[in-house]
Amino acid sequence: MATKVNNELALELYRGMVTIRAFEEEVRKMFSAGLAPGLVHLYSGQEAVGVGTIANLNSDDFIASHHRGHGHCVAKGSDITRLFAEIIGRRPGYSLGRGGSMHIHDPETANLGTNGIVGGSVPLATGAALSAKLRRTSQVAVSFFGDGVLNQGILFESLNMAALWSLPVVFVCENNGYGEFTEIDEVTAGRPYSKRGETFDIPAVKADGMDVLEVYREVSKAVVRAREGKGPTFLIFDTYRYSGHSVGDKQDYKDDTKVKLWQSRDPIVKLGNALVKQKKATRKELISLDEEITATVAVAAKAAKQMPEPDANDLGKHVYAP
Repeated sequence: MATKVNNELALELYRGMVTIRAFEEEVRKMFSAGLAPGLVHLYSGQEAVGVGTIANLNSDDFIASHHRGHGHCVAKGSDITRLFAEIIGRRPGYSLGRGGSMHIHDPETANLGTNGIVGGSVPLATGAALSAKLRRTSQVAVSFFGDGVLNQGILFESLNMAALWSLPVVFVCENNGYGEFTEIDEVTAGRPYSKRGETFDIPAVKADGMDVLEVYREVSKAVVRAREGKGPTFLIFDTYRYSGHSVGDKQDYKDDTKVKLWQSRDPIVKLGNALVKQKKATRKELISLDEEITATVAVAAKAAKQMPEPDANDLGKHVYAP
């Protein structure tokens, strides 16, 4: 896909980010109401990375996500009602209501799943890329992971394999500045962090994860490279999570000044302002679009709440034991 962003694509990127933001707000409400078992990790603030990346992919290109992965599922085209259903443990959910927030998968959109294991997406995407190469398809795989994975051994093993075999995989690090409650600089050596890719002779780029157009352009180049058989790319996008590590986190470890600074760079507001300034949309049109999307997402959330819970008689199904 060309790196030029036309009016239609820019509006689709905007729509995608607003949809994710509205989706996550409904998830927050569900959790606060006691409907979502376990923990939920919201993607609000990071929408530009997921939307800008996935806009470059074909329907059969693979993605592998992390524990903060609702946004990736939405961007890849999963049905939002079924996503809500999975998060609140209802039978029509993508994992039959058994997986919850951190274990959503959707084979129909080539989504290998959200993942509760830190770094779990990296070998999955690398393996999917190996599969694509062995089958001689044009498919590309994308691994989404957070900055906490920069210190995980599986990242280095996967980078080595991807470089050695020139696999069609794009490694996307969403650096939101925190590994749970700890700032990245307190636990991660070896700056710039892109060195992790360069060590294996993998092209590495650090870019603005709050600018969806910049994300789109950088990923576009990486995807073209992968499809042409030239191997992997390592991308680090600096972004910010507006919520805590999970819903309920008081966030008392965050600096208020820094929070306000990041919020002033909101990716949805930034693109919206650009669309208005460039006369690609009016402010009234964007407000109307926001309201339309929010209403649609709310209807999906309501529908999910009315779906049946798993049948207790099915408890032994899909369970493996030696």
